[in-house]
Amino acid sequence: MKTLGRPEIRVDSLEKVTGHAKYTADLCPGNALIAGVYHSTIAHGLVRRVDTGAAEAVPGVVRVITCFDAPDIMFPTAGHPWSTVESHQDICDRKLLNAHVRYYGDDVAAVIAEDEIALRRALELIKVEYDEYPACLTPEDAMAEGAVQLHERFPGNVLRHTEYTLGDYDAAIKEPGLVVFEDEFDTPVIQHCHIEPPVSWAYTENGRIVVVAATQIPHIVRRIIGQALGIPWGRVRVIKPYLGGGFGNRQDALYEPLNAWLATMTGGRPVRLEISREETFTSTRTRHAMSFKMITHVRPTGRLVARRLWCVANGGAYASHGHAVVANATTSYRQLYQDEKAIKVDTTSVYTNLAVAGAMRAYGIPQMNFACESHMDNIARGLGLDPVEFRRMNMMKEGFVDPLNGITCRSWGLDACIAAGREHVEWDKKRALTSVGNLRRGVGCAIFSYKTGVYPISLETSASRVVLNQDGSVQVQMGATEIGQGADTVFAQMAAETLGIDISDVHIVTTQDTDVAPYDPGCYASRQSYVSGMGLKATCELLRSKILDYAAKMLATIPDALDIEEGNIVDSRTGQRRTGLSEVATEAFYSLEDARHLTAEVSNQCKDNAFSFGACFAEVEVDIKLCKVKILNIIDVHDSGRILNPRTAEGQVHGGMSMALGYALSEQMLFDRKTGRLLNGNFLDYKLPTALDTPELCCAFADTWEPTGPYGNKALGEPPAIPATAAVRNAILHATGVGLGELPMTPERLFTAFKATGLEG
Repeated sequence: MKTLGRPEIRVDSLEKVTGHAKYTADLCPGNALIAGVYHSTIAHGLVRRVDTGAAEAVPGVVRVITCFDAPDIMFPTAGHPWSTVESHQDICDRKLLNAHVRYYGDDVAAVIAEDEIALRRALELIKVEYDEYPACLTPEDAMAEGAVQLHERFPGNVLRHTEYTLGDYDAAIKEPGLVVFEDEFDTPVIQHCHIEPPVSWAYTENGRIVVVAATQIPHIVRRIIGQALGIPWGRVRVIKPYLGGGFGNRQDALYEPLNAWLATMTGGRPVRLEISREETFTSTRTRHAMSFKMITHVRPTGRLVARRLWCVANGGAYASHGHAVVANATTSYRQLYQDEKAIKVDTTSVYTNLAVAGAMRAYGIPQMNFACESHMDNIARGLGLDPVEFRRMNMMKEGFVDPLNGITCRSWGLDACIAAGREHVEWDKKRALTSVGNLRRGVGCAIFSYKTGVYPISLETSASRVVLNQDGSVQVQMGATEIGQGADTVFAQMAAETLGIDISDVHIVTTQDTDVAPYDPGCYASRQSYVSGMGLKATCELLRSKILDYAAKMLATIPDALDIEEGNIVDSRTGQRRTGLSEVATEAFYSLEDARHLTAEVSNQCKDNAFSFGACFAEVEVDIKLCKVKILNIIDVHDSGRILNPRTAEGQVHGGMSMALGYALSEQMLFDRKTGRLLNGNFLDYKLPTALDTPELCCAFADTWEPTGPYGNKALGEPPAIPATAAVRNAILHATGVGLGELPMTPERLFTAFKATGLEG
């Protein structure tokens, strides 16, 4: 039954808008104990002594546990697929509680109490003595000679350095007549700002630990808890209910391992650990701050000949996703544009005494895209070329094969995306205008490419289970997680169309329980409708064949003579109804001769990948005197293959554009330059865009078909967060002639740039 490609209403919409959806905190038993974390008040040092006497004396306090009580086990936290190959495993560099504290807010001790009041009083009464070390808050400080080491295994505080060269760079840049452009760019530390804070509750049951958690990666969290506690992974059960957003922050194990350990100390009584908004800012994960230096050698015609890139990422105090984020960023650098002769890249991830950087929507590409697309506009401006035509001359084309990982471009709608965006903002007309005076207008653009999933860098696998009910409906169980993006709706559409039934007859289980749900690494890398969709399609096809086999026996015919349409078993040639699917299901359940429970489960390993593309075009008005930017018109156009649900796809794009605009104009975590303490870790001082700050957001989609996608689809979840930042920057450049190289582009930074260039209204 045709449902893919239609704007189906979300299957979870009624539960959520009526308030019936149960999130992690909603499910916590009333008799649960409350846990909280004592965080370090220095950025770097050793804990010498923890005085817990006063805290333990508070009425209602059950236990106070310190870093000296915690298991002496280093474990990783990143939500990457595990590998039996050691070189593909994440870095083990932290403990449940740390005696060597490495950032202001590190986890030193924990309290379990009967209620919130006792918990807060006890946390305030803990006293800690430190041997304090100098704090290295920037990569430059951390890599300086004589800097204090954060981790013994990583000399110079360099987590990892990688480089690659394609072609003969030194020979390429000797070509006569080349024009050389050099730029530097900086991007800030920002936070994910999901509405539901990190929360879990845990208890022991029959010798096992059960953790109910707000996580994107329940199966991976189960493994990490086992590693952190030094117990077999099968002794851990993780349950993920409805989730209030994640954006990559929950692609790490955050406080679930600590909560699991605390639950072993309460005699089976549940323990809830919910951190505050301020703690979420300080002590979970952030987006990496990155610094870029770019040198490009280009012919006067605009053809790129050779490029050179240096990139340094501030990874914060612990590895989290390690070098993977910045490596992904620099991978996109070689993919989006094709140099005629050579490219050379150096990339470094550095430990510093700041909040830990991890995964955030689009995994390093927003940082790289801002730098690369700003640089490209600078080049086009310097050569007197139209920025769109300059990009079209050099960008990736269909048939491209990445020389280092083999990912192939088999579907390509980038040119169509550019054409649609160009028309929407009346590019040719407005680029020809000269803006003067105090209020100046300009248009800018940015393009991007993005992979779908993590193959071949990491394992891609997924499984699903589909069960036929007696009434002809089905239950769908996915290991892949719904985190607010609409995955369950698209999975329901996939199942309905493949099985030939109405979407209302698909009952999808939104809760993942690692004891029950088939294995899937979880929600990240824009992988679920592609990778998990492959597994679900195979599962539904298997169940469909089982249904037709059974129906053929009932109807004394062969399976090839039958089909399923609109919940009926029909003649495959004429379409005439033979019987109902519900009749077949009931007979299969209760036949005295041949009772069978018709189910299917498939584990699928994906060994392919696909490039998605897109373009953003923005028109801005810049008030020179007030140094303010107003977005007049903005559109994202995406090539994500076949759009499986236009309604949820539009929601994804609008959400991503909003994040990109916050990144462009206002968002930045500010730290005290001496102590490393976060200064704006709340929704008042951290300038997250509100509805009043958000312009009308427009989006459109190119009409393409990805042959490797299960239904012609490819990545859409993360790409909308990528191009708008650079598009706005480039529109400001067109309006004012001033090109900023640092985010966010606040009035203060605009004022400084305007003053430096002598610009006056």
